[in-house]
Amino acid sequence: MTSPPIALTIAASDPSGGAGIQADLKAFSANGAYGTAVLTALTAQNTLGVTGIHAIPPAFVTEQLDTLFADVPVDAVKIGMLADAAIADAVAGALERHRPRYVVLDPVMVSTSGHRLLEADAVAVLRERLLPLADLITPNLPEAGDLLGTAAAKNRAEAVEQAQELLETGARRVLLKGGHHTHDARSVDILVDATHPTGAGAADITELSAPRVDTRNTHGTGCTLSAAIAALRPQHEDWPTAVRAAKAYLTGALRAADTLHIGSGHGPVHHFHQYWS
Repeated sequence: MTSPPIALTIAASDPSGGAGIQADLKAFSANGAYGTAVLTALTAQNTLGVTGIHAIPPAFVTEQLDTLFADVPVDAVKIGMLADAAIADAVAGALERHRPRYVVLDPVMVSTSGHRLLEADAVAVLRERLLPLADLITPNLPEAGDLLGTAAAKNRAEAVEQAQELLETGARRVLLKGGHHTHDARSVDILVDATHPTGAGAADITELSAPRVDTRNTHGTGCTLSAAIAALRPQHEDWPTAVRAAKAYLTGALRAADTLHIGSGHGPVHHFHQYWS
């Protein structure tokens, strides 16, 4: 590992700065990693919603990745919005060629405002090519259901079952985010690991619980959490430790989100809450 670790985000741009590569680069920096970025799409959006998406040509996504990997020793990769099947395929090809040590895949499908961010035909490519290349995938409840072609889990038992079904698609670990269970007083994520410490037996299941933060400023929470995990994994001995640290960071960013006053819709979390007074 380099010092500091080098993290790469492969995702779209968010002009409002709350999600996408802007959020990822902030989360990398806040968690002690040097950030690099490869763009998959440009978006026109603000805190109220997304009005347009302009996908980057897949060949140029490939050129960005190959050029970066030819020179920069990337320690960890976070994958976010991929827009369409051709881009998802191009990213999968680059990962197969360059084999970075840690890969965190956040299957971004729908924005906070409800705008579809991943074309329907790209879901199959995501499931069949990228999930097996990921060390950790971080879907929320609706995204997990979408990947499996079923309804979102309604309780813990269903969430654990769906996480284990996702492992069967080839992913090594699944962090199923429980933030959509808004009636609960606590936000409980479930980390399911197919890599048992003894090399045998059922997958490990770890629950990560934090108090639910009462704020409407949740734009970019998924991007921020997955980016923080990617930044922290090279700095920690195992995945559960890195995920716990990233969840604690996100909880702090949510608690401080109301102090930013960015836009009139769903504002961003406070990526630098530890450093700004």
